[in-house]
Order: sequence, then C-alpha cells, then structure tokens
Amino acid sequence: MKRWIALLLMTALLLSLPVFAAAAEDGHSAPFTVDTKIHAVIDHPAFAGFGRLLFPTAFEIPERLPVKEMYEILPAYHSINPENAAEILNYLKDQAEDGKQVFYDIYTDEEKAADPAKADTGLFFFRGEEGGKFALLSSGIAFRYVGSIHDSFPQAYELSKRGYNAFALVFRPGKVSGCEDTARAIDFIFAHADELGVNTADYSIWGGSSGAHYAVWYCEQGAGAFGGQDHGKPAVVVTQYTASYEVTPNDVPTYANLGGRDVYCQANAKSRVADLNAIGIEAELDYFPDCWHGFGLGLGTEAEGWIDNAVAFWERHMAA
Repeated sequence: MKRWIALLLMTALLLSLPVFAAAAEDGHSAPFTVDTKIHAVIDHPAFAGFGRLLFPTAFEIPERLPVKEMYEILPAYHSINPENAAEILNYLKDQAEDGKQVFYDIYTDEEKAADPAKADTGLFFFRGEEGGKFALLSSGIAFRYVGSIHDSFPQAYELSKRGYNAFALVFRPGKVSGCEDTARAIDFIFAHADELGVNTADYSIWGGSSGAHYAVWYCEQGAGAFGGQDHGKPAVVVTQYTASYEVTPNDVPTYANLGGRDVYCQANAKSRVADLNAIGIEAELDYFPDCWHGFGLGLGTEAEGWIDNAVAFWERHMAA
C-alpha cells in the first residue's frame, strides 16, 4: 500500500513540473508554438539568465499573454508575425540545447553593478558560416523600448540562413546610451572574432526606427564619441523607417526602406537618401506604398523580400 501511495505522489509531482522534457530523438525540448505563454519562453532552461531579454523589458508582460498576442507589448509596430517569432525562438532554443552559446554579455558584472541599466543589454548570436562576415542589428522604437523579437531577430535569422553571422543587440534605449551600447557591441565582436568565428572585414550595421539612428550616428560621429575603439567604418548601413535626416561626409553607403503609410518618417527618409547621393555616397531606397511604420521583415506584405535587396547592396560594397 505504501508503495502505491509513493508512486502516486511521485506521479503527481512529475505532472506538476513545467513541461521542458525532451520531446524528440534529437534531444530538443518540446517546441514553442504561437500558443506558448511568453513567460514560459522567458523561463525556459535554455534561456537561463537572459530569457527576459527576448521580449521588451520596458513593459510588464501579463502571465496570460501567449506568443500570438505579443502585439500587446510591441506598440507602434506593424505586420507582427507570431509564427515567425515562434520559429526564431525555437531556433535559439535548439541552438542552446545543442551546446551553442546564443547570448553574450557586453558589459562586465562590475559595470552592470555601477549602472544597473546595463544588465538589460547583450548580443543574441545568429550563426552563419564559420568565418563569414558579420552584421550588427538594432531595433526601435522611438528610444522607448527594445522590440528585438519583431525588428532585429527576424532580420538576423534571415542573414544567418544566407551564411552571414548576425548579432541582434539588446541596448539601453536612449540617444546616447544606445550609441554607447552599439560601440561596445562592435568592440566585443572584434575582440572575440576568433572565438565567435566571424570575419570582421566589410561588416555592416542595420537598424529599424530609432535603431537606425544608432547605426548612422556611429558612422557620423565615430566610435570614440561613444567610448568605443576605432575599427573602421562599416561597409554599409541598412536603415528601415527612420526619421534620421542628417548627412555628413562620414556617412557610408546606405540601403533604406520606408512604408508609404508611415506617418513618422516620410520626408526625412526620402530626403536623406537623395542628400547622400548628392554628396557622392551611394544610397538606395525601397518604397512600399501600403506599408506602415515598423513592418520588420514585411512578411505577408508588399515589402516581403526587401532583405534580399539589402543583402545585395551590402555584397556590392564588399572588398573584392
């Protein structure tokens, strides 16, 4: 009798534990779906210590919220695609469960203790080919929060599929702090290039909305202005739906895109591309009349496929 009671108690205990057990012969735990609660993703053992940074930390995420309703914590973004987000989260989970590091701190524990905001920074690594060139990507929006799950993870994931090593930066929102984190991230990648297996030649910087400002300012003002080291300018900058308007001789070749229904960036984005070309810096604009601000990859919209144009632009500006 005691034996049966013990077995029943053990069964009840096992059933009460989170379901993170391996569900396939490859050793990976059960995949996330659009119905998975966001907190279950954040708390997954594969993301121990950094799971909170997969989603915006500026907002309290309701316990009830599933991935398919993540639009609630991504204000001002459009064309949000939960299925794509679930695929990316599974990629990161599977990479981690295969023993590959997917997240890197860019600040030391001492630096984070001195400035607690630096605890919410870091790099998510989307691996491409060993020795492949790298891109650094930052999201927006409006210097208010970090929307990587929609506005840098998807682009980074697509770049990795093309053999490029892509790093999605989780930064401190702010006009200065975001640039400081950009400079620190590039310092980190250059310092650990051999360990990461990346080629630092012809690197690129990508950004959406306010994230595009960081890319532009890093080039225009130089890494030293933000506490970074001089690693040379990127081969290109890729900007999406940005209100950045300034142009200087320090700028680099720029690919840009913009939605016709973007109420924030119309004049600036178009005029900046024209102004860059006017001073002899090649700039290219993809314009999508029916897209709104913050369309990300643009999956399911007329903008879908823009990343192929951006990659082609980057490749044209790589050294022979």
